Amino acid sequence: MSAAPASGERVVAVVPARMGSTRFPGKALALLDGIPIIVHVLRRAKAAKSVQRVIAAVDDERIAAAAREAGFEAVMTRLDHVNGTSRIAEVAATLHCDFVVNVQGDEPCLEPQLIDQAVAALDDAGREVPVSTIASPFMPGENPADPNIVKVVVGANGRALYFSRALIPFQRDASSQAVAPLKHVGLYVYRRPFLPTFVLMPSTALERTESLEQLRILENGYDIAVAIGEAHSHGVDTPEQLAALAARMAQAPPPPRKRSAT
Repeated sequence: MSAAPASGERVVAVVPARMGSTRFPGKALALLDGIPIIVHVLRRAKAAKSVQRVIAAVDDERIAAAAREAGFEAVMTRLDHVNGTSRIAEVAATLHCDFVVNVQGDEPCLEPQLIDQAVAALDDAGREVPVSTIASPFMPGENPADPNIVKVVVGANGRALYFSRALIPFQRDASSQAVAPLKHVGLYVYRRPFLPTFVLMPSTALERTESLEQLRILENGYDIAVAIGEAHSHGVDTPEQLAALAARMAQAPPPPRKRSAT
């Protein structure tokens, strides 16, 4: 495994992808509008203004081939990684950048500006903050009580207070001041030196209870900066979700044509 350093890179986006997805085997190569999901994600990451380099971190040569055919770097990683963070940490160990962006490999419609917002949040947070992420208001049709949609509560200082699958904050009665819930977008920006520290931390009680890896960071006393953006996209976890996304894309109006200069 090798990802040779490039000069002048400050922010590198790494997209982890594996062939053996539990609910959707081969998901990375599933076609959306005739293009593999992994290529959609890589293109979204490349479109972020803050990103100088995009790398696919994969465990199968077929995924690597699809990424390279589309013009992207692909690095083969070990087969024994327990999660995507561990996989990107293997690649990050060979890099010389400041920030590493973990872009989930199943987000083919991720808005590139969310990456830029997360990078800016970590830039502004101060060197003592090692991680940033994104929160978004709920969009029409999304159910805040859905345990499959993670929620986050953010403090006045822009740091995460807690993440949960439960609906937080809980509004005790109708007369209390309402705080709109925020959904968490699984996009992270790490200060590169923090990644090996994070992956070596033992799993924590809250992390296991909620099945949310980011709680390990909070439980160990580190802050997570949170940028507020608008996330209209969703990850693809099942073939049914992919089919629904493809149907929505087919119904969407085509983008307006640019007028040619005369």
